[in-house]
Amino acid sequence: MPDFLEVCEQAAREGGAVLQSWVGRFKAREKGPRDLVTEADLASQEAVRARLLGAFPDHDFVSEEGEQEGRLDGRYCWVVDPLDGTLNYVHQIPHYAVSIALLENGKPIVGVIYDPVSDECFRTRRGEGAWLNSSRITTSGVATLSEAVIAASFAARVQFPAREIDQFVAAVQQSQGVRRTGSAALNLCYVASGRFDAFWALSTKAWDVAAGVLLVEEAGGAVSGPTGTAFSLEEPHPVACASQPLLDAFCAMLNSAAELQH
Repeated sequence: MPDFLEVCEQAAREGGAVLQSWVGRFKAREKGPRDLVTEADLASQEAVRARLLGAFPDHDFVSEEGEQEGRLDGRYCWVVDPLDGTLNYVHQIPHYAVSIALLENGKPIVGVIYDPVSDECFRTRRGEGAWLNSSRITTSGVATLSEAVIAASFAARVQFPAREIDQFVAAVQQSQGVRRTGSAALNLCYVASGRFDAFWALSTKAWDVAAGVLLVEEAGGAVSGPTGTAFSLEEPHPVACASQPLLDAFCAMLNSAAELQH
């Protein structure tokens, strides 16, 4: 049986190579760039799919693009985002990635997120820690909001008033700083590696966060749902922090800010 993590990394790198092969074929503001990006997205997905299902033909496959081939709660299911950070990719802002997780009975057991611009490959297997290329990574361990650099993911268009906006304002006021980078997958990688201290999102899908949540946990961080309840891919909106004390404080802040709308 091929190694799950080894094949996962191969697939992520191959998907990233496909994305890079499309760079320069279109300009962000030309007519119909979305169609061309969709072609790049689908080409990356097909490369990933061919590698994964070529090695494990009986596994399920769920991706952002195209029809789903199975269920998240199947015995084994690959969850794939072949291009996380689409708007960045269109404008050639060098912050996008391929994200792949393997679920066993609905729970992530393997995750790889590959940034093809920096050639940074974040990878993990449950119970074995988290790695960036050949180096083991851990979260920063920051425990207080005042010390924390926080990342946020919003939907492409946020209607006002919105819970996310109230939470964003509270985070700006109470933290060291807030960043919105355009890639949920890389935000989670950065929490796992200590670059960011916390991250939250209310609009993400399972394929955006499945690999990254496992990375944070294996790097020593703490993850919950937005109200502090246990995180689940059935409601894939994570709050991921460098430590449990920071998670507790961050969730309390988010919930307090959300209550301002009522």
